Amino acid sequence: MTVVETPTKTILSIKDLKTYFPIRAGVFRKVVGQVHAVDGISLDVIAGETLGIVGESGCGKSTLGKSIVRLVKPTSGSIMFEGHDVVTVDHDTMQGLRRQLQMVFQDPYASLNPRHPVHEIVAEPMIIHGTSKAEARERAGDLLRAVGLLPEHGNRYPHEFSGGQRQRIGIARSLALRPKLIVLDEPVSALDVSIQAQVVNLLEALQEEYDLTYMFIAHDLSVVRHISDRVAVMYLGQLAELASRDDIYHKPAHPYTHSLLSAIPVPDPDIEAQRKRIVLVGDIPSPANPPSGCRFRTRCPIAQDRCAAEVPQPVEIRTGHMVACHFPLDEGQTLVELVGSSRR
Repeated sequence: MTVVETPTKTILSIKDLKTYFPIRAGVFRKVVGQVHAVDGISLDVIAGETLGIVGESGCGKSTLGKSIVRLVKPTSGSIMFEGHDVVTVDHDTMQGLRRQLQMVFQDPYASLNPRHPVHEIVAEPMIIHGTSKAEARERAGDLLRAVGLLPEHGNRYPHEFSGGQRQRIGIARSLALRPKLIVLDEPVSALDVSIQAQVVNLLEALQEEYDLTYMFIAHDLSVVRHISDRVAVMYLGQLAELASRDDIYHKPAHPYTHSLLSAIPVPDPDIEAQRKRIVLVGDIPSPANPPSGCRFRTRCPIAQDRCAAEVPQPVEIRTGHMVACHFPLDEGQTLVELVGSSRR
């Protein structure tokens, strides 16, 4: 993992990003509402870092990643990359930006064309962007070797590989155009635990070798802790907390972050049996009809009247540590201690 000690360059800057999807009903498919998948996200990605994006299923993590590479069209806001706004650039400009902006998907089998041999899958992005077939074929072999496969594996088809090998092929394809930033959308969630470790170690080695910046989307907090330099916590389309890895895991300030961390299992059975977990009541509200004020208030054990009336704005509580909460927890406090207190 690349540790960023002195951040000097912002490679990606997201400002008030919103990505909504229409809800249609009836014979004429009339729009009757909107799903607020991403609703006002603002953050910067520093060159050379790994920024982890975590949250429950349905919080908008994958939609955020797809919006960044414009696989889905954002509704509003801006995504500045290489001096261009990804939200508004034309098709030809976006095609050029994709040389520097790539994505690795969650399901390695669904993202690979089953009718093409692996060398064609890896070489295709290079050919699309003007590389000769002979040169692309040679570089595809080099990339397969870089991700731990053999060049002769390029003659096989995706179904002939295991899940971990298919994900390596997807990673090789993402490297074909020598990108600067790769969005990794839960790249190890479909793999066995032992294979997860191999793929994560591979990603770290490739980051060092190719000078890459990662956005690592995941719901497994243990994996995120291992690979990330900073971590952004999302809830119902919005950013709840953003801080360094150490601050998120040792000094969390948002009640939602506390609840997520309490769900991480502890290997020691004695400690696991004694520790108190924070069990949230209820389900995530519908992104088509989010609650007023703080999105988390309907499940937060310390919510107050203000939480329903005002939308909390991100506040820097210490250097590099942002939290969007009216009542952030102080360093050393736990949510368990506050439940039932006068603050509730």
